[in-house]
Amino acid sequence: MSHPSLHAVEISPDNIDAALKVKVREDQNTFVAPVDRSLAEAYASRNTAWPRLIMDGDRPVAFVMASFDPDEKDADFRCAIWRLNVAEGEQGKGYGRFAVETVLAEARRRGDKRITVSWVPGEGSPEGFYLGLGFRTTGRVDDGEIIAELFLDQEAAEA
Repeated sequence: MSHPSLHAVEISPDNIDAALKVKVREDQNTFVAPVDRSLAEAYASRNTAWPRLIMDGDRPVAFVMASFDPDEKDADFRCAIWRLNVAEGEQGKGYGRFAVETVLAEARRRGDKRITVSWVPGEGSPEGFYLGLGFRTTGRVDDGEIIAELFLDQEAAEA
């Protein structure tokens, strides 16, 4: 599905209210923190956090936040997707895939070769979504979350 009107924008005073309106379905709240929590974490980690609002034209449809920290001791957290929130009523339309692809493009631009993501296991978790995008579980669990990885050079070769 092609979305020529899709774009990712930095969070700014002009769009913060729109970002805060991105809310997942209620049954997904156990799997992802709300945008306001993510923005607070982004502020506290402003040197490494990379929050973006995904817009379809002038409509906010998703929020994604990654971390780029080459100095992180734990390799699983040097280049990672921290959050992905696709607004209720907007899921299944390719917005989540676009958000992840936006992060992958930024990771490549920065020269990263590997990116990770983690999720809380359970029915309704985003596991199938991430595995469908090519992420593979590492066998590691951190704070109850399954860690998966994607090698960017390999992913690019397979595309």
